[in-house]
Amino acid sequence: MAATQRTRSSGGARTTRSPVAPKASGAPRGGRARRRAITPEDLLCLVGVSEAQMSPDGTSVLFVRKVVGARNRYETSVWVADAMGGRAPRALTKGPKDAMPRWSPDGARVAFVRAEPGKAPRIMVVAAKGGASRELIGMPSGTVRDFAWSPCGRRMAFSFRATPHERTDAGRREREEHGLSTPPWVIDDVWYRLDGDGYFGAERFGLWVLDIARATVECVYDRDTLGTFSYDWSPDGEALVVAANEDPRASWNHACDLLVVPVGGRGPRRVSRVAGLPKGPKSCPRWSPDGLRIAYAGKVGDAAMYGGRNVELFVHDFAARSTRCLTQGTDLCLMAATLSDSGEPGFDAQVRWFPDGTAVFFRAGWHGSGRIASVPAGGGRVAFHTPEGAECALGTFSADGWRLACVRSTPLEPGEAFVLEVERSEFAARRVTGFNDALVGELALVEPEERWVRAADGHRVQCWRMRPRGARGKLPAVLEVHGGPHAQYGLTFFHEFQLLCSRGYEVWFSNPRGSKGYGERHTSAIRGAWGTKDWMDVKAVLAAMRRDPGVDRVRVGIMGGSYGGYMANWAVAHDRSLRAAITDRCVSNMVSMSLNSDWVDFPGSGWKGSAFTDPSALWRASPIAHFARVRTPMLIIHSEGDLRCNVEQGEEVHAALCTLGVPNRFVRYPRETSHGMSRAGPPDLRIHRLREILAWWERWM
Repeated sequence: MAATQRTRSSGGARTTRSPVAPKASGAPRGGRARRRAITPEDLLCLVGVSEAQMSPDGTSVLFVRKVVGARNRYETSVWVADAMGGRAPRALTKGPKDAMPRWSPDGARVAFVRAEPGKAPRIMVVAAKGGASRELIGMPSGTVRDFAWSPCGRRMAFSFRATPHERTDAGRREREEHGLSTPPWVIDDVWYRLDGDGYFGAERFGLWVLDIARATVECVYDRDTLGTFSYDWSPDGEALVVAANEDPRASWNHACDLLVVPVGGRGPRRVSRVAGLPKGPKSCPRWSPDGLRIAYAGKVGDAAMYGGRNVELFVHDFAARSTRCLTQGTDLCLMAATLSDSGEPGFDAQVRWFPDGTAVFFRAGWHGSGRIASVPAGGGRVAFHTPEGAECALGTFSADGWRLACVRSTPLEPGEAFVLEVERSEFAARRVTGFNDALVGELALVEPEERWVRAADGHRVQCWRMRPRGARGKLPAVLEVHGGPHAQYGLTFFHEFQLLCSRGYEVWFSNPRGSKGYGERHTSAIRGAWGTKDWMDVKAVLAAMRRDPGVDRVRVGIMGGSYGGYMANWAVAHDRSLRAAITDRCVSNMVSMSLNSDWVDFPGSGWKGSAFTDPSALWRASPIAHFARVRTPMLIIHSEGDLRCNVEQGEEVHAALCTLGVPNRFVRYPRETSHGMSRAGPPDLRIHRLREILAWWERWM
């Protein structure tokens, strides 16, 4: 797809072809001093930057800064940076658990959520110039998932889910005082837990509105079956549009409605459905600045949002009662997350209207990059505003649209806040934070080299090689396989990859079929057929590694997490020449996995048959069904608190290898950890995991 640029004229937005790529300024520069190898402990020094928000006047960028603080805990605080990069960023709050900062419409104040351990969440506000923060509203024990100012600045909407009293710290203390047991969960629905969120039983998020002047709060919508709705304010601040699923069996019926929820007035509230919408899942609704249209991410049909089909960008016209897909024919997906261990993956769609309503901006994952793009609101050619070779998270615009905030990372640069000058002929990207510069300046980091290989059926697979600096001769090599499978590896900072390189391994990673970022056909090739086309592609990458003149072909290993753990299991069952393997938070038994994950696999949703009707297809795709041939030593890593891939999946691998007499080591992390432990777990346990990985490769490679 040709790169394009967006320019402003007296007649509004237009899109023209251009080979011009954005320019980045302020990138860290390495001196001539000798650089050192990266270590597991460098995780403690990395600073996370997220949620970049441009001030309405375009002079400042708001963001969340995350560090490892005292007592082995992450601390988050709200910071602000000069959009021109002339002044050093400054802290607006001290933390330790402040997040979700939002500018008030006039830019004079900043609201944020404070969620201190053991306390109920509070929505706070602080002057943009700094000072003491004050509480706007304190809620009962529970979780605030997100919030937004109304455009008029008089109200604030937020999603909140209460914690039942018996599950709160106060309830626990009362039980301990009376010698009572922990109460059971009484469950009536398949949706009662979520990895990283924990157990919530029958509780669901509702949509609440705070009237700031009156200091009153009201629940305006709570009929979404799963509580996973998303929303946006109307331009006049008198209504909200909500993308919600009210079907009693929403876990398998994914069709959503767009609902208009009025918030003004004292009469009965009438929630109305937007007419003329295609059936299908919907998320991230965004009301146009003129109030006449709604942009949203979604699909047409019965498929779930996560899956092989592309998530498209739609615009609905209220007056015409018609909906248009703006990305049709591009083969782009708005849900193509780039995976890393330096932050949580952004699976949710990112959609923003340009302030004059002429275009809609979004993030698209393509060929390992996460790029900010736009398309005219009436349809037309997609324009990319950030180059290949980086991962960008879409932030917000200044009121005039001249500046856009984003967070950008590359393989050599952890995420930092950037300002994108959207309207200039050359879309200059200005870096406005540099928290990780000192650390990066010390390290001997390696930039990936892109390669393409052909599978046995001729399909081309993109992959990357990372060779240690100054290495000579033949080295052992490790192939990393990403999770999902509907995600991508790509050009973002990955501590684990750099660490393995620093210890003398060539590191390869790729995006086999099933990955996002290469079009719908590539992603859907393994629907109901894991271990087929994906394994063909992985085999092709392994073969390329063994042909590489810098690789010792008898010292090649494979590792991966989640679906990547599935592929590591599948590989050792089908390729006995692998020297060693590591399977992390894996899938091993598709039959049991289909019913013990937080996302239950409903019959017909992706696989032929089911565990309780015809399990044959699931069993054929299960690595454990083919383990009789395994002779490869394996390290098994799993968290007891993993709700996505139950620890039972790792237990099966361990038991099978012990029975077969195959060398293995099982590292079980405690219930306090989750599926995403490698990127969000306790710092000490993340370091422990990396040491176990290094020790395993040193032992066998």
